[in-house]
Amino acid sequence: MLQPPGADSAGEFGRIDRYLKPLAAGFPGALGLTDDAAVFGIPPDRELVITTDALVAGVHFLPDDPPADIAAKLLRVNLSDLAAMAAEPLAYSLVTSLPTDIGDGWLAAFAAGLAEDQKRYGIHLMGGDSVSTPGPVTLSVTAFGLVPRGQALRRGTAGAGDLVFVSGTIGDAVLGLRVLQGKLNAADPDPLIERYRRPQPRLSLVPTLRRFATAGLDVSDGLVADLAHLCEVSGYAATINADRVPLSTATRAAVTADPTLLATALTGGDDYEIVFTVKPEDREALLASGADVTEIGRLSPDGATGTVTVLDGTGAAMPLTARGWTHF
Repeated sequence: MLQPPGADSAGEFGRIDRYLKPLAAGFPGALGLTDDAAVFGIPPDRELVITTDALVAGVHFLPDDPPADIAAKLLRVNLSDLAAMAAEPLAYSLVTSLPTDIGDGWLAAFAAGLAEDQKRYGIHLMGGDSVSTPGPVTLSVTAFGLVPRGQALRRGTAGAGDLVFVSGTIGDAVLGLRVLQGKLNAADPDPLIERYRRPQPRLSLVPTLRRFATAGLDVSDGLVADLAHLCEVSGYAATINADRVPLSTATRAAVTADPTLLATALTGGDDYEIVFTVKPEDREALLASGADVTEIGRLSPDGATGTVTVLDGTGAAMPLTARGWTHF
C-alpha cells in the first residue's frame, strides 16, 4: 500500500489515503499503511490465530446490499472464526477487488461500516491490497487473533459422549435471505434480514469456550453440516433433537406457518453461531454460568463417523434433502 510521490489523490492511492488509512490509526504495526508489510510482535504466552474469508457479490451478499452492511458482514464472519478458536481479535488485512464503476460514495460507506465495527470489536486494519476487476465485487479479510498458548479450540478434540451445545439462535440468516429474494413472506422480516446482513460474532463466549469446550467451530455452512465437520475430525457421530435447537421468535413464527422451514433453518447456513462440545460432568457448571447457549444433543462412537442424525419431536429421524451449504 505504499503511495508513490505525486500519486493522484483521486486514484487508487488517493482512495487508500482517504478511506483506508484512518482504519489503521491506533495500530502501530500497520506503519501507517506506508510500507510493504505490517510488523508486529506477540506476547510469549500467546499464540497467533489466523483466518481468511472472502465474500463475493451474488454469492455471499446481494449486489444491492448497503455497503456498510457488506463491510460488517465481511469483518464479522472472520471474527466468528476467531471466536470459534477461542481467540481474541488483534488486527486484520483487507483485499478489495472492485469494478471501476464503484464510486467514492460506495467506498466511503463501506469504510464507515468497517470503522464502526473496528470500534465495536477492538480491532484495526493493518494492511492489504486494492485492485480493479470487471466484476463482481470481491472482498477478502485475513484476521489475526491471540489465544493463550495451548488453549486454541479445535474441531478434532471432542470425546465420546460429549454433549453438543450451540450459541444464540439458528436459522434467522437463511430465512432473511429468502425474504430479500422474495421467496418468503415472513410475519416479522426485519430481524431475519438483520441477521443475514449483520451476523453477530460470539466473541463474548470466548472465556466460556476456554473453560468448558472440548471442541468447536462456527456455524457458517449450516448447523447440521458444520456439526458433521466436527464429528468427522473428532471421529464420532452425533444425534441432535430438532425441538431443542434454539430459534428466534421470528424464525419460530415462520416455522409454525410453514413446518418445512425447520429443515431449512437447520441446514441453511450463515448463522455464525458456535457449535461446541462439553464433557457431561461440566454440563451443570456451563448452564449455571449464564452463557447464552443451548444443549441440543450428544456425540457417540456408534454410527458412521461424521454423520449427524436429527430427531423430530416424535423421536424419528428427520429426512434432510440438504445437509448444508457447499460451493461445489
